[in-house]
Amino acid sequence: MLDGAMGTMPQGMRLAPDDFGGAALEGCNENLVNTRPGVVRGIHEAYLAAGADLISTNTFGGAALVLAEYGLAEQARELNRAAARLARAAADAFSTGAKPRFVAGSVGPTTKAISVTGGIAFPELADQFYAQAAALVEGGVDVLLVEISAM
Repeated sequence: MLDGAMGTMPQGMRLAPDDFGGAALEGCNENLVNTRPGVVRGIHEAYLAAGADLISTNTFGGAALVLAEYGLAEQARELNRAAARLARAAADAFSTGAKPRFVAGSVGPTTKAISVTGGIAFPELADQFYAQAAALVEGGVDVLLVEISAM
């Protein structure tokens, strides 16, 4: 059983701009692994306690291209690795011999459309996703969960 929505859970927690690292970062859930790791780990633990076998990392918008909108592009690798480590620690804490728990590295769509004029070119997009996936693997995920959006 997969966990629920990682992205909307913080919204229900009434977090303030300071929780995200300031007003300029408000809404950047990916930065919560730095500013409020206990919140992120608590979300993972709630899903695991509810019976999830597989939890997804807090990295839906973790590609450097998306994080650049918050001025965090240079931190993409570390944010993804930290998110994977948080999820891995939660999964390991809940794992037993009879019921192992697993971590899926969430790779979400970017905010740019693939285009030859404007947007982003496919090779650049592939590089973005490769870098994110590599960081998630470095952080200890078991699988990658590629989440796409229909436009």
